Amino acid sequence: MTTKSKFRGNNIGRLGEAGIHILVGGFALLCIIPFIFIIIIAFSSAESLRTVGYTFFPTEWTTASFRAAFDMGDQLWRSFFNSVIVTVVGTFFSVLITLLYAYGLSRPDYPLRKPFAFFLFFTMVFGGGLVPTVVVIRNVLGLSNSLSALIIPALIIPFHVIIMRTFLKGSVPEALIESARLDGAGEFRTLFSIVVPISKPGIATVSLLTAINYWNDWFLSLLFIRDRELFPLQYLLMEMQQNIEFLRRNLALVGAANVNFADLPGEGLRMALAVIIVIPIAFAYPFFQRYIISGLTIGAVKE
Repeated sequence: MTTKSKFRGNNIGRLGEAGIHILVGGFALLCIIPFIFIIIIAFSSAESLRTVGYTFFPTEWTTASFRAAFDMGDQLWRSFFNSVIVTVVGTFFSVLITLLYAYGLSRPDYPLRKPFAFFLFFTMVFGGGLVPTVVVIRNVLGLSNSLSALIIPALIIPFHVIIMRTFLKGSVPEALIESARLDGAGEFRTLFSIVVPISKPGIATVSLLTAINYWNDWFLSLLFIRDRELFPLQYLLMEMQQNIEFLRRNLALVGAANVNFADLPGEGLRMALAVIIVIPIAFAYPFFQRYIISGLTIGAVKE
């Protein structure tokens, strides 16, 4: 029996390779199971949740939770539209600013590189606090009760700048930038015509992280948004959860014996909204996947 028949190309036996596949597959399954569980709960009836609780095999399947979610009418679609606007606009400008900041930090001949790097690191360690942040955004910038209040405070995330700066230093050859200078290209021409096209994996990674951050955020809405027409989808879900708990708590205190608590919107409606929130990001990920995977291989082979 030859060595080729015993071992694969990675010098791991078939048994070891099968074990690695089982381990990785099990880990992937653990990541998928929570989302599957959310979908099952969303399609479970209130009676099933009340009698048997959370289970992969509910006693009754129903679409009542999704019908109740869509019965919100204009408020649901308006909140969905607000979340899309905030995510798209915020991601675009955040990635642009992050790229400009990281490019300056990656250039060894930039004279203000160290002061800006210190300023970035300082903001990661020390923060101004919640009250000064609210005062600045509301009173100084005047951004209260507008979608700008959901975009501008999260435009620069220091960790994303560090990721982009590290990627630029590791993937963009210094000789390429020097040749562009010799050809008469300025810094902006060099950045957008030479650096950006070969930095798509890093930009895609930061874009995905930024989009998830904007899409999942509800805390800024709690601080700055009062008009219901400006509520994002995540804050609508949080408000609905608070209202349900308020109803249950107060009806129990006043002794409303004729009220069936199982008829109140509950876990099914929450999970239905959670599914609606997760689906756009789940469908967006495949468009970034090939850039992220290619980014992992950059620098793996040294010449």
